[in-house]
Amino acid sequence: MPEFILPENFTDEADYLRHICYEGAKSRWGEITEEIKERVDFELDTIIKMGFPGYFLIVWDFLKAAREMDVSVGPGRGSAAGSAVAYCLKITDIDPLKYNLLFERFLNPDRISMPDIDIDFDEDGREKVLKWVIDKYGENRVANIITFGSMAAKSAIRDVARVLRLPLNESDKLAKLVPERPGITLSKAFKEVKELRNAQYSDNELIKKTLVFAQTLEGSVRHTGVHACGIIIGKDDLENYIPLSTAKDSDLKVTQYDGKHVEDVGLLKMDFLGLKTLSIIKDAVENIKHSKGIDIDIDNIPFDDEETFELYAKGETTALFQFESDGMKKYLKELKPNKFDDLIAMNALYRPGPMDYIKNFIARKHGKEKIVYDLPEMEEILKDTYGITVFQEQVMLLSQRLANFTKGQADSLRKAMGKKIKSMMDDLKVKFVEGCKTNGHDEKVVDKIWQDWEKFAQYAFNKSHSTGYAYISFQTAYLKAHYPAEYMSAVLSRNLSDIKKVSHFMSEARRMGLDVLLPDVNESFNKFTVNEKGQIRFGMGGIKNVGTSAVEDIVKERKENGKFTSFFDFIERVNLSSVNKRTVEALVYAGAFDETEHFTRS
Repeated sequence: MPEFILPENFTDEADYLRHICYEGAKSRWGEITEEIKERVDFELDTIIKMGFPGYFLIVWDFLKAAREMDVSVGPGRGSAAGSAVAYCLKITDIDPLKYNLLFERFLNPDRISMPDIDIDFDEDGREKVLKWVIDKYGENRVANIITFGSMAAKSAIRDVARVLRLPLNESDKLAKLVPERPGITLSKAFKEVKELRNAQYSDNELIKKTLVFAQTLEGSVRHTGVHACGIIIGKDDLENYIPLSTAKDSDLKVTQYDGKHVEDVGLLKMDFLGLKTLSIIKDAVENIKHSKGIDIDIDNIPFDDEETFELYAKGETTALFQFESDGMKKYLKELKPNKFDDLIAMNALYRPGPMDYIKNFIARKHGKEKIVYDLPEMEEILKDTYGITVFQEQVMLLSQRLANFTKGQADSLRKAMGKKIKSMMDDLKVKFVEGCKTNGHDEKVVDKIWQDWEKFAQYAFNKSHSTGYAYISFQTAYLKAHYPAEYMSAVLSRNLSDIKKVSHFMSEARRMGLDVLLPDVNESFNKFTVNEKGQIRFGMGGIKNVGTSAVEDIVKERKENGKFTSFFDFIERVNLSSVNKRTVEALVYAGAFDETEHFTRS
C-alpha cells in the first residue's frame, strides 16, 4: 500500500484516521449519540485490525483535493455507501444509519479482502483528479490496468477465415449465422442453428477447417486493452512488483497483470469512473446560476420534495438517471412513489428476477394486497419494502435478528446465496435453523423463510448501491421539476455528439412546454444555453459538420468585435480556415443566420 504522509503532530495512521473521522462525525450529525459512536468505533476497529487505515486516508485525501478543484464527486456507489467512516470522511454522501446500510457488506474481518471503493467523478474532472494523484505519488508509482480481449464466436470465425483465406463473403455468411446475444458460444450455436451445424460437414474443406479451428481458438486471448477506470497506486516504483508495458491509448504505464491478479499480488486498485450524469447536474447548477442568479446546493435539497415525487408518479422520467426506460415509467405511474425508500426499492427491483415482485410491491403499497410477515420480528426490517425481501442487507439483518448470526456470518450467508455456493449454504442452513429454534421460532416457519430466501437472494440487490444511485436520480429529478429549462439544456449539451439523443431530448423539452430556439450565430455558444426568457437556445456544437474550433472562433470574434450585422459581415470577420465552406453551409441549413439582417434561406 502507498504510504500516507501524516501531519507533524501525528505518528500513527490509525490515530489520524480516528481523529479526522470524529471531526467529520461532528460535522455530519452535530451530536454524536451512543448509536453513532458504537457504529463508528466498530468500523474503525475493523479497518484498523485489517490494516486498512492508510487506504481510507489516501481516498479521503484525493477526494478532498477533487472538491477543492471543483470536481463533482458521486454520493457513493457499491457497498462502500454502507460505511459510516466513509460518510464521516466525505468519501460518500449517504447516511448509512438513516437508510439502514451495513458496513459488513463492504468490509468485515471474516472476509479478508481489499476494500473496494469505486468513485464517480464528473466527466471533465476525472482527468484532473488522476493528474493530482500522479503528481502526488509519482508517475512511476501509478499505472493503468491491462484488459485482455478474447476471441468470441463471431470474431473467431472471421479471424480464422482471414488466415485460411476463405473468401470474405463466405466468412461473413458463417459469422452472421451465430446468434446475436451475450454468452453465445460456437457449440451452442451449432445446436441452435441448423445451417451452421450443416456447414461443419460442407464439401468446402476451407469452411470445415474454419469452423474446427474457430471452435479450438474460441476464448483465447486475442488482444490487450486498457481498463476504462482501473488505477494502481504503489508504495514504490511499480516495476519492483509487477511487469509493466506501454499502450498507445494511455500516457501512463500499464500493468501486465489484469485487475484480479494485481489485487492478488497485494497492490492497491481503485476505480476512477467518469459519470455523465454528474456532469449534467454540475452544468445544470451552473445554468441556474447564470440565468437566475441562484446558487443551488445540490447535496442539500429536500428529499421529501412533492414536486419531484410528482414527476416520478407521472412517469415523466425521460433524462432522469436510472429511471427513464419505458418499463420503469409504466411501473412508476402505478406505484406513485411518495418517499425516497420507494425509489431505492424500485431501482433494485427493476432487474431480471426481482421484476416479478414489482406488482406485489405496488399492490401492497396501495393496500390492494395484504402485507404479511412470517414472524413479527421481521416487520421492522421489511416494512419499508412492504414485507418483500428486496435487498441483500435485509437478509443479513434478519439472519442476525432471527438466528443470532454474527455480522461476518450474515455476510457469508449473503455471499453463499448470491453465488449459489451449495456447501456454504448447507452449513449455514443448519446454523440458521438452530439459531431460530434457540430463539423460540417455529421450525416450519423457519424452513419457509429459508426457502423464500434461496429463491430470491440470488437476485437480491445491494441496498447501498441502490441508495447511491437513487440519490443521484432524485437530484436529477429535482432539477428537472424546479428548473426544467436549465436542466434540459445541460442534458442536451452533454449529448451533443449524438444527433438521435439530441432529437429525443428536444422532443421531451417541447413536451414539457419549453421553447427550443434554432441555433443563431449571434446568440448560440458551443453548448445549449438558456436565455433570460427561459428559452433554450440550440448549441452550435450540436450541428453536424460544425466543429468545436469553428464555434470557438465564432464566439471569440463575436465577443471581441460585437454581433454580426449580416451574413457578409460574418464571412468577412470569421477565421475561414476553421469556419470553412462546409461549416458555413451547415450553419445556413440549421437556421443559424435566420435572424441575421438581410438574410433569407431559399
